[in-house]
Amino acid sequence: MSKLSNAQIAWRAAQDIEDGAYVNLGIGFPEMVAQYQPPGRQAIFHTENGILDFGPSPAQGQEDWDLINAGKKAVTLNPGAAFFHHADSFAMVRGGHLDVAILGAYQVAQNGDLANWSVGAKGVPAVGGAMDLVHGAKRVAVITEHVTKDGKPKLLAACTLPLTGVACVTRIYTSLAVIDIVDGHFVLREKLSALTLEDLQAQTGAPLHLDGPLQDLTVPELS
Repeated sequence: MSKLSNAQIAWRAAQDIEDGAYVNLGIGFPEMVAQYQPPGRQAIFHTENGILDFGPSPAQGQEDWDLINAGKKAVTLNPGAAFFHHADSFAMVRGGHLDVAILGAYQVAQNGDLANWSVGAKGVPAVGGAMDLVHGAKRVAVITEHVTKDGKPKLLAACTLPLTGVACVTRIYTSLAVIDIVDGHFVLREKLSALTLEDLQAQTGAPLHLDGPLQDLTVPELS
C-alpha cells in the first residue's frame, strides 16, 4: 500500500471519536468521517447552518433539499435531531460545546498552526466557520494528503499561507501517517509499515520526533 485513500484516512480518524461526542466535520473530505463510526459508538454531528444530530446521506433520489449540511449536501435526521438559527449554531461553537472538529488542510505547522481556507489570489475568498471551529472545539484534528499534488510537504516548520488558527491542531491523519503535535513538534505515532522513517521524513517539512512505541498504520480495504 503506497498511501491511504481518502476513505481510509477518514476511517482512521473516525476510530478516535468517543461515543457520544459532539462533532463538527469540515466541508468536503472531512464529511466522509461520518460514514465510518465504529460499531457500538454514536457521535452527534453538528453543522454550522443549524442541525444537531443529522444522520447518513440519503439514497440517491430520496434527498430532501430542505435538509442540507453546511456543504449543501443532503442529509437525513436521527430521532431527536434539532434545528436552530445559524447564530445559535455558532454560539454552540464559540461556547466550547463541541468535543471535536475535524477539518481539511492546505498546510499544518509543527506548532499546530492551520492554513485551510486560501491558497492566494485564486483561492477561496472567505474562511467560513473554520476560524470559530478551531478555537471553539475542545479538540481539533486534520485529515489530509501528506503532500500536495506536486509533491511538496503540507506539514511544515511554519505555514506560508494565510492562517485559519494559531496553535490549534493536536492530531493529523495523513495518507502516510498519524502525527500528534506536542510542545511545538511533530510526534509520529503511526506510519505505513512499507514506508521507512527516512522516506516519511523526506516528505515532511519539519522534523518528526518519536515519543514511545511507533505503531503501524493499519486500515481496512475501502472503496
